[in-house]
Amino acid sequence: MRLLHTSDWHLGQSLHNFERTYEHQCFLDWLLDTIADEQADALLIAGDIFDNANPSSASQKQLYRFLQQAKERAPHLNLVIIAGNHDSPGRLEAPGPLLEAHGTRVVGTVQRKADGEIDLEPLVLPLTGRGGAVEAWCLAVPFLRPGDVPRQPVQEGAEPATESAPDPYLAGIALLYHQALELAQSKRQDGQAILAMGHCHMVDGQMSNDSERRIVIGGTEMLPAGIFGPDIAYAALGHLHLAQNVGKQQRIRYCGSPIPLSFAEVGYSHQILRIDIDGAAVREITPLMVPRAVALLRVPAKPAPLAQVLEELAALDLPQAEPERQPFLEVRVLLDAPEPGLRARVEAALDGKPVRLAKIETSSAARNTSIDDEVMTLDQLEQLKPDDIFRQLYRQRFDNDAPPDQLSAFTELMLTSGKP
Repeated sequence: MRLLHTSDWHLGQSLHNFERTYEHQCFLDWLLDTIADEQADALLIAGDIFDNANPSSASQKQLYRFLQQAKERAPHLNLVIIAGNHDSPGRLEAPGPLLEAHGTRVVGTVQRKADGEIDLEPLVLPLTGRGGAVEAWCLAVPFLRPGDVPRQPVQEGAEPATESAPDPYLAGIALLYHQALELAQSKRQDGQAILAMGHCHMVDGQMSNDSERRIVIGGTEMLPAGIFGPDIAYAALGHLHLAQNVGKQQRIRYCGSPIPLSFAEVGYSHQILRIDIDGAAVREITPLMVPRAVALLRVPAKPAPLAQVLEELAALDLPQAEPERQPFLEVRVLLDAPEPGLRARVEAALDGKPVRLAKIETSSAARNTSIDDEVMTLDQLEQLKPDDIFRQLYRQRFDNDAPPDQLSAFTELMLTSGKP
């Protein structure tokens, strides 16, 4: 059996106000060809289908058109979608009955029975081969919020919870996977593999701070690789945009996002994963590289003084391209003082060049100081005046004292705004 693992499409995402519909469509068209060329039996989409919980009608149409075309190209294809933390579980599941009639199964939420117990049946899905026989079972577990997980039973006479006790949220996630695995084991027959899907942050997973949203504040969301025991042949994960293994285990994988979702991801090798299963075990895992339809440029490679930046921008020699294929550009400027005309000067240097200016990133060589380096009492904070804060913030950013004209302008602004 051959599976394809993808995730984190983020349909509808914009990059600094530039929409990405063209890039997403290029990926989806490539994926359709890949499904056919690779003769895939299943496509596992591990969450964050959309970029936000209220996707545009155009983004939804893009998804549903792809699902329709995928079934036309490969009528036998198993399509399994789980919700990610960016998705609205209810919105993703709403067309589920219609999609299921056409071979796509969507799991957005954890359902409960009338007695409040979790209904595991919708989470354990059979995957069929070309002949129609079940060849594998998939634990299709969506992104889990604290209210979605079962509570560990409290044993009589147990010690009260302490700081060293397991986090109940993480323990609940582990228990849910364990219960789903037990159900799959009761259904499987000899030679059938058990797979898992999840949208989560695993321990030691490398994330992109520019585009990945923390799942739970405080870091308690990070799961150990041990929740996917040896009976799970392969775990198809979503959430982290960098393709990577978990805990040095080849069978537990993030495939990563198919396009760079921020300039921090310029160096990522975007891919989907092909998983070949032989009976109950994985035979081979192969990355399939996704072509990049639109380039992301960072000029210069490292932040530099404005004069050098303007020289490099003026020297840019790019081929002419249609507007939707023009590269996105991040300009990186090192400043030692405010530069009010910065954007105008950058735009002038780019005049006539086939590039889209998405971001101007400014930084300084200032010391790594902060206004709260020293703990201040409430009385000390109350004594701080606006110009004191302005002076400290200016020094923090530019490692220089605020010049008199800047202080004068700030004082005038405070007076005109009615602040004492």
